[in-house]
Amino acid sequence: MFQAAPLTATDKPSLYRDLASMLGGLLDGERDLIANTANMSALLFTSLPDLNWAGFYFLRTEDQLVLGPFQGNPACVRIARGRGVCGTAVAEQRTQRVPDVHAFPGHIACDAASRSELVVPLIKDGRVLGVIDLDSPVPDRFDADDQAGVEALAALIVAGCDWDRS
Repeated sequence: MFQAAPLTATDKPSLYRDLASMLGGLLDGERDLIANTANMSALLFTSLPDLNWAGFYFLRTEDQLVLGPFQGNPACVRIARGRGVCGTAVAEQRTQRVPDVHAFPGHIACDAASRSELVVPLIKDGRVLGVIDLDSPVPDRFDADDQAGVEALAALIVAGCDWDRS
């Protein structure tokens, strides 16, 4: 059974190592996509400061993301490939770190309070499966340490789930 440990890290790389360890505990013995991504959303939302949304979008067709497990206000249900920050991450198959969402062309404002965003694509065998999306009401909330940390967590969730049975 998973036991949450208090986060005591004083720097972001250590914080993300602690989160990776906790995520590993959550994934241990469980491969269900919905269960694992729901727990990861809760872990990120409750552990990272200054977030107003943390969750997943899954690529359900070649051109459309569909909302998955999340924490925060209700969100947009469907996002087209190439549209907004999430759709751009899918189209470009690379992380999008946006310091000011109001300056991002075509930004989709699911929550008007969001000011910055970090979207990491979930990629397995060269195929995009979806994205992890983190929003913050603080401008320029995410830095290179956040990007590297969430990308490492993304690799864990990709490896820890049965994606073909979703």
